[in-house]
Amino acid sequence: MNRIVKKTGLLLSLALLCAAGAQAQRVTSMRLNEVLVINEDNFVDDYGKRSGWVELFNTSAGTVNIGGCFLTDDRNDPKKYPIPKGDVLTRISPRQHALFWADGIASRGTFHVNFILDPNKENYVAFYDSDGKTLVDEVIIPAGQKTDISYGHRIDGIGEWEYLAKVTPSTNNLTLDTNEKLDNFKLNDAWGIGMTITAMGVVFIGLFILYIIFKQVAKLSIAASRVRAKKAGETVVNNGDISGEVLAAISSALYELNEDVHDIERTVLTIQKVKRNYSPWSSKIYSLREYPRK
Repeated sequence: MNRIVKKTGLLLSLALLCAAGAQAQRVTSMRLNEVLVINEDNFVDDYGKRSGWVELFNTSAGTVNIGGCFLTDDRNDPKKYPIPKGDVLTRISPRQHALFWADGIASRGTFHVNFILDPNKENYVAFYDSDGKTLVDEVIIPAGQKTDISYGHRIDGIGEWEYLAKVTPSTNNLTLDTNEKLDNFKLNDAWGIGMTITAMGVVFIGLFILYIIFKQVAKLSIAASRVRAKKAGETVVNNGDISGEVLAAISSALYELNEDVHDIERTVLTIQKVKRNYSPWSSKIYSLREYPRK
């Protein structure tokens, strides 16, 4: 019994260690992704105010809970802004973003930090793990930032930092505004002639292929029926293999053997209709009951 208890305790300990390691690994997958210092005509917060912001991006394939981690703009104070725990919005889904407003008013909510970004000097921003010691990611935003132009990765969480004229808070930094195939068609086939010819060619080729398939199926079906007839002991006659003279001789023999079906001209084959004086549906004999014989 004691041995079972010890094994169970060991397994639980290993599971907790693995979970802790997985949690740490997931937190370290977060990246500082985009920063906007001067916000005059850009995104507004939930109070209708414009201020600078910092965007985090989850590069992993699992959900990351950043509650209890830290954001800071001071190298000497890594715990400057503790991200509150218990907020469901701090659970960042795979390949998704979290936007923090650098307005210096942390009382406005979880995603409002207690520092601001200074447009007159370079700004340092860092993201720390929940122990306040493990640096996950950091960036230095150069001084002289332009209005409504952000500084970040062109592809989310990857590559060097650069200026982004297209500001994309809480969404992918690289977005496709054009369709390359459609643009090629507009450039090379503005009237749609090539597309029309291609479409008609596909239709006709499809019909030709169906014709070949049906023709081959018909030949196989005829061949299979002949094989079945031979196995059943029947004679298969192909009219194409009989000459005209043979067919004429057969017709003459049938004519001579069936003289009773010809009228006096002997040149006309008459098929006489069998006449009935009563209708089987109205005949009373079908409604009479036949009594058994004694």
